[in-house]
Amino acid sequence: MEKLFSFKLNGRQVSVSAPPAYTLLEVLREKLDVTSPKEDCGKGECGACTVLMNGRTVLSCLVLISQADGAEIVTSEGFMRDGSPDHVQKAFIENGAVQCGHCIPGFIVSTEALLSRNPKPSVEEIKTALAGNLCRCTGYASIIRAVQKASENN
Repeated sequence: MEKLFSFKLNGRQVSVSAPPAYTLLEVLREKLDVTSPKEDCGKGECGACTVLMNGRTVLSCLVLISQADGAEIVTSEGFMRDGSPDHVQKAFIENGAVQCGHCIPGFIVSTEALLSRNPKPSVEEIKTALAGNLCRCTGYASIIRAVQKASENN
């Protein structure tokens, strides 16, 4: 049986009917057509589904929709400005940190969270903040450079 859930998504209030056993990721992708969070592992090990929930990074594949009821959710789309990439997204593009693009939304969300609490992180702090996000394409050097560049433009 479906239930009505309401939360703020990327700055706007939404209500959605879903089974209580659905994850936030399932609701975002299947009910709300928000496609940036991806399901790779479904076990909270890869970070491709990372979103902000009430200002903290969470793995949306592990969050039940009932836990998100009343929350504020931000996906990588929520950081765009007037339909254009923000400074973090631009830094990822300009530094070659985007290859297949599958994991990048999770990295973007994790980077935005890092820079909001630490505008000028060290390389070690960047590595620690991004440790839960896996990439199979870039080799991470370009991702770290992108975060450094984004912190310069923060």
